[in-house]
Amino acid sequence: MELIDKTVLMDSEGIRRALTRIAHEIVEKNKGVDNVVLVGIRTRGVPIAERLAENIEKIEGKKPPVGVLDITLYRDDLSTLAYQPIVRPTELPVDITGKIVVLVDDVLYTGRTIRAALDAIIDNGRPKTIQLAVLVDRGHRELPIRADFVGKNVPTSSKEVISVQLQATDEAENVILREIVEEK
Repeated sequence: MELIDKTVLMDSEGIRRALTRIAHEIVEKNKGVDNVVLVGIRTRGVPIAERLAENIEKIEGKKPPVGVLDITLYRDDLSTLAYQPIVRPTELPVDITGKIVVLVDDVLYTGRTIRAALDAIIDNGRPKTIQLAVLVDRGHRELPIRADFVGKNVPTSSKEVISVQLQATDEAENVILREIVEEK
């Protein structure tokens, strides 16, 4: 199996604009950020959450706390993975009980990652509400999960993959649509 680049969906400027818009939407929907905690899902959800917090600080003059969520042990495919999973700590800077938690991830696909994240969040407290922010929604949901804040909706086929690259994790900054090609 090989991945072939089809098109660049977002460059660094497109990502910046999308995150600025999402930050404004988070502030507007929640009438400020007094009770908001951003929680990034490892790996790429974390730098996205941090950038959203910086954007919100520019808008509101105060930066919401940012947490890190590791969902490894909550995955429903854990028993099918052939490798020994690496579990990293979940780091929540404040008690999330009674807070508005905004889960942040890079790509929303089947919804299974978000289901695992919801379980992990609930194990850490009882938020007032949980919202979801994603950079890209590519469709193909297997669970009834919908993002509250979306940078870009990209309908894809099952033979396509969305690759998000961020400076913080990949030393590049773009969103690429790739096609899965079976080797002959």
